[in-house]
Amino acid sequence: MMFDVLIIGLGCAGYTAAIYSARYKLNTFIVGVEDGGLGLTAAEVGNWPGIIDITGPDLMENFKKHALSFENVRHKIARVTKIEKIDGGFRLLFDDGETVEGKTVIFAMGSNKRHLGIPGEKEFSGKGVTYCATCDAFFYKGRDVAVIGGGDSAVEGAAIAAQVAKKVYLVHRRNEFRAEPYWVDRVKARENVVFVLENQLTEVLGTTKVTGVKLAKPFEGSDTLTVDGVFIEVGSDPATMIPKQIGCEVDAKGFLKVDAAQRTSVAGVFGAWDLTNASNYFAQFVTAAGEGSVAANSAFSYLNTAGAGKGYMAGG
Repeated sequence: MMFDVLIIGLGCAGYTAAIYSARYKLNTFIVGVEDGGLGLTAAEVGNWPGIIDITGPDLMENFKKHALSFENVRHKIARVTKIEKIDGGFRLLFDDGETVEGKTVIFAMGSNKRHLGIPGEKEFSGKGVTYCATCDAFFYKGRDVAVIGGGDSAVEGAAIAAQVAKKVYLVHRRNEFRAEPYWVDRVKARENVVFVLENQLTEVLGTTKVTGVKLAKPFEGSDTLTVDGVFIEVGSDPATMIPKQIGCEVDAKGFLKVDAAQRTSVAGVFGAWDLTNASNYFAQFVTAAGEGSVAANSAFSYLNTAGAGKGYMAGG
């Protein structure tokens, strides 16, 4: 069977695209590594219109239930390892060896967490080193931890971790935070958060598990911090490896280039959310949903408009 739309990504953008695609009566296939995607890392969502307070996992579960309520949506948990062009569309290859074919594709994979690339980081991954403070803070109740970064995910993560940890060191290479002021105010209000500013990690220390971190320069007389957990929240890179396999163009920052209709440079291929250069690079749930809906609408138009077989570079 050849589906009308193949959607890669099980987050906000992907599920929104699936909802719209299904309502357009298109046979839809949606696939991803983990249900909820990066939405699972949001401990609190206070800016989804109409809902004052909801967790990221709960919001993503609502998206999933909505999308899978349609009979013409098929869902699969798997990693896409390859995409190739075929007559009349595209073929996806999964890590379990299965394949699926579709007439159009919507890339909604989001981004991949950045690593520091320092000694001890890889060795202690899963043994005290994690890349989601809001996901894993619970496991460090009553302990000292370090959160690394100065953006939304780091500052929010520090605020959440402070609710359960004994002490939270927030380590940031600059003197000011790039995070939303709401979260900066929240974290500054926590008495057990210690700010280690204008400093960086050079090594993660430990034996069988993390015992501390080494700093680039001394803080309060020592170049080490004794901690049981290290939450690395230093941003993400757009997941454009699969789109590049079929020649989709990326911009100078590495993001998937799309036009106002979420079309990529390849005919029949669309992109949505924070792997794209759309929405002024503003990666939010609302922009993800908006881009996902537009991408689905454009796929519908592509399939139903004569001579629509163009990417944006062709002026389509």
